[in-house]
Amino acid sequence: MKFQDGGINTYDKSRATEGFTLFAPLRHDKGYLINMDGEVVNQWQLNTGGVNRCRLTDSGNLFITEMSEDGPPLYAGKGGRIREYDWDGALVWEHHDGNQHHDARRLPSGNTLYIAWDPFDVATAKRVRGGLPGTEKEGVIYGDSIREVTSDGKLVWEWGTREMEIENYPICPLCPRAEFAHANTCSPLPNGDVLISFRVLNLLIIVDKETRKIKWERQDIAFGHQHDSHILDNGNILVFCNGFHGRDVDMASSVREFNPANGEVIWEFKAKPMTSFFSANISGAQRLWSGNTLICEGNRGCLFEVAPDGEIVWEYVNPYLSPHPAFGTTNWIFRAYRYAPDAPQLQGRF
Repeated sequence: MKFQDGGINTYDKSRATEGFTLFAPLRHDKGYLINMDGEVVNQWQLNTGGVNRCRLTDSGNLFITEMSEDGPPLYAGKGGRIREYDWDGALVWEHHDGNQHHDARRLPSGNTLYIAWDPFDVATAKRVRGGLPGTEKEGVIYGDSIREVTSDGKLVWEWGTREMEIENYPICPLCPRAEFAHANTCSPLPNGDVLISFRVLNLLIIVDKETRKIKWERQDIAFGHQHDSHILDNGNILVFCNGFHGRDVDMASSVREFNPANGEVIWEFKAKPMTSFFSANISGAQRLWSGNTLICEGNRGCLFEVAPDGEIVWEYVNPYLSPHPAFGTTNWIFRAYRYAPDAPQLQGRF
């Protein structure tokens, strides 16, 4: 296929939010920090590449997920190694769990929270409803586990989907039964609770860390197999609605801010025409300090910033290509994150 030319396509200096944008292309061997002109100001050589959900730690180190050779025979979101590199690229910390996939977060305590696959036993698997019949992975259904480990790898907290009322959450009828739930985001809240996104259930939940109970949930087919749900400073939830197997218009993505108390949509970005903005999987969004929103349209390898009125004020297309075992050569991006010029993570760097 022919890829769109990489680099900066749009930059309205009067409306864009000045900063530096961090991303690592899917299954690529480098992570990049770029300025508003798309110029690389720092890059990290990775060991194995992978899903590459990345952020900077408070000290400015790169915190990133990469692939390991072990783990289940699943490739969607596969990780296995959570790594930390210093600014100059030296590996300074690593945690290995072959079941890790999609997301990982460094907590204020210094511990690490992440998602891991959890193979269901026969009795638990029998409770799973929905999905395409006969599509289990080698006869196995995998649930999810949210795990917290210390800096030396000690497991100190774990919660799993096997604790849910599984029968009440059927898998989307168009999705495989290899995974029950397919968690893709574990977002820690200020009080310690965890907001989790389950793609094939079109479901968001908040798990009370102390009681281990689900204290809030919202299920909506309009999420369209969503990604990157997180709480904003105003208490609303921002989520990337992929628009896959959706309700209104299939194959059209959106980014939605809604009130978790009643589901009211407070703000939403949709393209015109709607189908010109679509990513079937991966992807995410970040509300910037200016009030604008940085959007990662993962399957197009496109990062763009929109103002509250929906105008695109900055756009960058990833020029770095990588091989994918199922989809060939891609420029996909799992997530991206922008840092202000005066962010603590960047102090003394430039």
